[in-house]
Amino acid sequence: MLENCKSARERWGGVNTIIDRWLQGRQEMLVNYCALSPITTVDENNGEHHQKIRHFCQTLMDYISVGHFEVYAQLVKEGRDFGDKDALQAASKPYMIIDTTTEKLLDFNDKYQETDDMSSLVADLSSIGQQLASRFEAEDEMISVLHDSHTDMVA
Repeated sequence: MLENCKSARERWGGVNTIIDRWLQGRQEMLVNYCALSPITTVDENNGEHHQKIRHFCQTLMDYISVGHFEVYAQLVKEGRDFGDKDALQAASKPYMIIDTTTEKLLDFNDKYQETDDMSSLVADLSSIGQQLASRFEAEDEMISVLHDSHTDMVA
């Protein structure tokens, strides 16, 4: 996943300040997720586990928020500004995937921000990893369809 994150950043980074900043947030969030991977058993009294999970949740929420309230809105605006109905239509499928993963990621955040019960953390982290992988792929597709197709027109 980290390699895919880097290649997406190389591909789109610098093209647009908002996307670039967002991809940096994606990488930070992913690093925080990877910091949790060595946890194979959870000690309820281990403050470090709680601290790492809360830090991951914070970067996850920041990443999701910037995506929904800045990046996706800008991408859709760009598609509309260029009158690119085909791109807007094509972007609807990856957006549905993103929307589905958002619900699951928010549920994960709510669960671990509201409880000290870490008994299902390892299984939940595995599930979240799958959600993140699907989300990154869908987000990259949205960027490709709604942004990359217009870069020649902007230059």
